[in-house]
Amino acid sequence: MEYIIGVIGLVVILFLAWIGSNDKKKVKYKPIIVMIILQFILGFLLLNTGAGNALVSGIADGFGALLKCAGDGVKFVFGGLENSHQSTFFINVLLPIVFISALIGILQYCKILPFVIKYIGLVLSKVNGMGKLESYNAVASAILGQSEVFISVKKQLGLLPEKRLYTLCASAMSTVSMSIVGSYMLLIKPKYVVTAIVLNLFGGFIISSIINPYTVTDEEDVLEVQNEKKQSFFEVLGEYIMDGFKVAITVGAMLIGFVAIISLINSLFTWIFGMSFQDILGYIFSPFAFLMGVPLNEAVKAGSIMATKLVSNEFVAMTTLASGHLHLSIKATAIVSTFLVSFANFSSIGIISGAVKGLNEEKGNVVARFGLKLLYGATLVSALTATIVGLIV
Repeated sequence: MEYIIGVIGLVVILFLAWIGSNDKKKVKYKPIIVMIILQFILGFLLLNTGAGNALVSGIADGFGALLKCAGDGVKFVFGGLENSHQSTFFINVLLPIVFISALIGILQYCKILPFVIKYIGLVLSKVNGMGKLESYNAVASAILGQSEVFISVKKQLGLLPEKRLYTLCASAMSTVSMSIVGSYMLLIKPKYVVTAIVLNLFGGFIISSIINPYTVTDEEDVLEVQNEKKQSFFEVLGEYIMDGFKVAITVGAMLIGFVAIISLINSLFTWIFGMSFQDILGYIFSPFAFLMGVPLNEAVKAGSIMATKLVSNEFVAMTTLASGHLHLSIKATAIVSTFLVSFANFSSIGIISGAVKGLNEEKGNVVARFGLKLLYGATLVSALTATIVGLIV
């Protein structure tokens, strides 16, 4: 029965994407079917096979070693402020982002990341039936981040029609930055983080192909990535270190604000209605959680976490899940965890439109206009990934 519900959920998600399509007659179904099959294969390999478990363990161990090194730097600066009896979220989870960002800068300087991103993108373009630029951007977004990625394609921004611009922005919102993946792994199981990143990459193409179908001609399909001005090694390193610190501070500030506001709203709703705002959101989202494969008796609690991510951000939702107070089953935890690994929330609309506007004001205004549709598509990507995981685990 649970598989029937999961298949129904999958159909509903694709139908919701089709309902929001700009041009239903131009949807290319063959690449979509191929990518859905690939999602199932990759998800199964990552979650249910020895090779997949070994790969995820290797990645987790790698990030664990990096976080340990990051901890040495953090302790040198903040060691006296640490509470030996309690984990400090900012120090233990957010500040390691600075070190991971520095490593990304080194790989970028050595031309390793541009090479990997470009050629993985070219391979993906053969599978997804979309342009090379869209494929490049999706891979780059998963490494560089949802705002930084647009710097590498700023030459093309002014030339892109609205449909192609939507796909680029949807990829940025559907993925997560490699610099904060280690922080996610401290809150939820690494295997769910890795699986979500891989499935979201294809899910972004699937949903965008339905909501925003178009054909790119050979003349338009030119992959020319912006070459930044030549910088010395230490200039690049310093820039990425500061970028990582800005991300950590920004996420920390948003957490303070969102958690405090949610606490205030919960108190008001409890006083007026006898239940918290998150409980009410849980009831609203529970049918969707159920269709994704969450057992019915856990759907309200799972729906509450999913809604929290949408209205605030993934870190707020992950900390709620990591607290252990909800006592979700393994299946529900897998579904919710993979749903949370993306930037699909209201604040990302402002982040992405602001990033594009900083490079091209006209295109930034265009992004702001389709912001809600962007969030709609990115949320469906998260739901698609979660539903597939629910059918696999």
